[in-house]
Amino acid sequence: MLPVAFAFSSEEVEAILLTLKVASVATLAALPIGIALGWLLARKRFPGRALLDGLVHLPLVLPPVVTGYLLLAAFGRQGWIGAWLADHLGIVFSFRWTGAALASAVMGLPLMVRAIRLAIESVDRRYEHAAATLGSSPVVTFFSVTLPLAAPGIVAGAVLCFAKALGEFGATITFVSAIPGETQTLAAALYALTQTPGADAAAWRLTLVAIAVSIVALMASEWLARRVAWQVRGGL
Repeated sequence: MLPVAFAFSSEEVEAILLTLKVASVATLAALPIGIALGWLLARKRFPGRALLDGLVHLPLVLPPVVTGYLLLAAFGRQGWIGAWLADHLGIVFSFRWTGAALASAVMGLPLMVRAIRLAIESVDRRYEHAAATLGSSPVVTFFSVTLPLAAPGIVAGAVLCFAKALGEFGATITFVSAIPGETQTLAAALYALTQTPGADAAAWRLTLVAIAVSIVALMASEWLARRVAWQVRGGL
């Protein structure tokens, strides 16, 4: 049996599993948007491009609580988007784990977009031009040339988003609160423990879990990026 100091309670296990679930869903949901925005900012010049770039990166500079409040105003049950989603599609974000995933995706998206944008900008456009001269359409060129060559950066961006989602607190707790078993992620559970007398052991357990998961995520990112880059180079 594990020592008492390392015996996780059911609430702690629930918070850890919920955090992994929220971070995974947030990353998968943000990925297609991140790729589209990264490509748009890297390859296109259009009026309002600087404004779009600023809006994408706004969650990085806004206080997380402000981002959470804006999400609540827009996607809450009475929000101008949330009310329509709830009434017509039955989708509710406020005070649900899906809302935690939405908040995490919004907070992690800027890091993802930046990594993907830099990766696409580093792709030699001569490969794209060569594919075009061979008759490939822009869509085929994107999926067969640009996307594979930018894959290491896309992997890095996805892992950065995942890591950000793991530790997201301010926007999440403002938008969906910290309901045990529903929206109380690891960060929210750890904060609650710091306010509870005699809960030092539990707080340390969750802290060590957070550190371990983050290290594994970063190591996995490095390994995946290297492997993808090796496969891409081998295919050229």
